[in-house]
Amino acid sequence: MKQTFLVKHAVGGRMFIDSNKLEVPYTLVPQGEGWRFTVSVPWSESIEELLAHKAELNVFVFQEFDDQPTLKTWYYVKDGPVEYNADENSLTIVADSHIAYYPHEYSV
Repeated sequence: MKQTFLVKHAVGGRMFIDSNKLEVPYTLVPQGEGWRFTVSVPWSESIEELLAHKAELNVFVFQEFDDQPTLKTWYYVKDGPVEYNADENSLTIVADSHIAYYPHEYSV
């Protein structure tokens, strides 16, 4: 299974993190009624911009399988905390809700 992790600006669609372009180890764990991403990523101008728009982020995880359609999960950050720990080069994003779906079921 191939997995792609994306963090985008919800308003303009700007891409802040794309695991297809830069390997970014991350973990995803349930937290309360939401989910917490912990991303190992060095400080950069892109992370600075991400934090400037932290209330307007969407996080996507694509799971591509050999024997079944791609599953897309869209996480809504909304009011979840988004923080960067410079000592650990670690970005934490907490999502409030999510929806998982198969994109091919919605294409025309």
